Amino acid sequence: MAGQLEYKIIKPDSSIAGYVESFWKLKTPSGEPKNIIVLPDGRIDIIFSFSDTQPFRAVLLGLETEASKTLMEPQRTMFAVSLRLLAVEYLLEDSVSSLLNDGRLLPEGFWDIAKEDLSDFDSFCNKITRKIQSLIKTPPDNRKLRLFDQIYASNGRLTVKELSETAGWSSRQINRYFSQQFGLPLKTYCSILRFRASFEHLKEGKLFPEQDFADQAHFIRDVKKFSGVPPKELSQNKNDRFIQFSTMNKK
Repeated sequence: MAGQLEYKIIKPDSSIAGYVESFWKLKTPSGEPKNIIVLPDGRIDIIFSFSDTQPFRAVLLGLETEASKTLMEPQRTMFAVSLRLLAVEYLLEDSVSSLLNDGRLLPEGFWDIAKEDLSDFDSFCNKITRKIQSLIKTPPDNRKLRLFDQIYASNGRLTVKELSETAGWSSRQINRYFSQQFGLPLKTYCSILRFRASFEHLKEGKLFPEQDFADQAHFIRDVKKFSGVPPKELSQNKNDRFIQFSTMNKK
């Protein structure tokens, strides 16, 4: 399936990189619909899309803690911005705690994007970049900057205690912040990022942990938790039914 998709990813301008992980587009081929399983990757996605059978719409997707079955419609166009967690508070000025493993439709005209903006990906990225730049009003709390810098730099390998000490922010306060803003504790989020990094290794046929899991049993348990299958089955990925959009372009 992945080989049949038209997929492109663009990294953001440095001025918004603290809030945006990437922009990506996906176009599905003509033919029959395809059932796929989308794996958690620790991102908040805003997806603008339309197809031959579905009207243009914008959707905000919260964090996912489990694999989700999705029907890929033929001739579907998707342009998306994948947000880092700081964007929830400082760009969206909202919480996505109620959107854990869920999403919601965004109002018409959200971020001034219309169907015609999905005809040129580079122009779309430039327009969204300008919009996000206009939304940045106050710099984030230094504790949050340090916290998220370490979370992303380590791919979730650091413990909550280590992250707390680096950020100068108590573990209790961090977990309250994560639960209120994102709907899960920090430890779970770190596990998702570690699984995301592990999926890249599994695609290369590496069936042993490389992300500081306690042992092989812990690694197998986390892979099954987030994908629903053991590492060997996920690495084989028959018919390309498992997809993690953030790692699709990495071979």
